[in-house]
Amino acid sequence: MNIFLTILLILAAIIVLLLLLALFMKKDHYVNREIIINAPRQKVYDFLKYLENQEKFNKWAKAGEERIVTHKGIDGTIGYIFAWTGDKGVGIGEKEITNLVEGERVETEIRFEKPMRVTASVIMETAHYGTDQTKVNLINKGILKYPLNLLIPMAEKNFAKDMDVSLVTLKEVLEG
Repeated sequence: MNIFLTILLILAAIIVLLLLLALFMKKDHYVNREIIINAPRQKVYDFLKYLENQEKFNKWAKAGEERIVTHKGIDGTIGYIFAWTGDKGVGIGEKEITNLVEGERVETEIRFEKPMRVTASVIMETAHYGTDQTKVNLINKGILKYPLNLLIPMAEKNFAKDMDVSLVTLKEVLEG
C-alpha cells in the first residue's frame, strides 16, 4: 500500500506542477509559414479563396477521408461555411470565410466542437514576389484557455510541420 500511495502522491504533484506552470504560460498561439509559388498572384488568390479547394492541399483536410462534409452559403464569399463530421482523428468542426481582401488575403475562422472546443483564425496572404511568382503566408493564430494553454508549445511545433506540408502540396497543385 505504501508504494501505491507514493505513486499517487507523485502523480498528484506532477499534475499540480503542470497546472501551476500553465498559469504562467502564454495563452495565445501564432504560427506563420510561407512558400514561394511559381504562379501569378491572382491565380493563387483565386484558388485559395475557395474553401473547397483546400481539400486538395490541406494536410488536415486530407487526413479524414471518412468525413461527412456540409456547406452553407456560396464558396469564395464572406459567410461561407465548410463543415465536417468524422471519426476521432478528424472530429467535428467548421471553417467560415470571415473576410476577403481581393487578390491579397483570405481570412477564416475555424471552430472545432470535438475532440475539444477550440476556435482559431487561419489566414492566407498572397504577395507579388517576382515575375509570375507569389509568396503565400499561411497563418494560424488563436487563444487556448487555461489549462489547455499548456499544449501551446507542442501545438505550435506540430502546426508548423503540418502547415509546411500543406504549402508544399499547394505549390505542387498550382504549379502542376
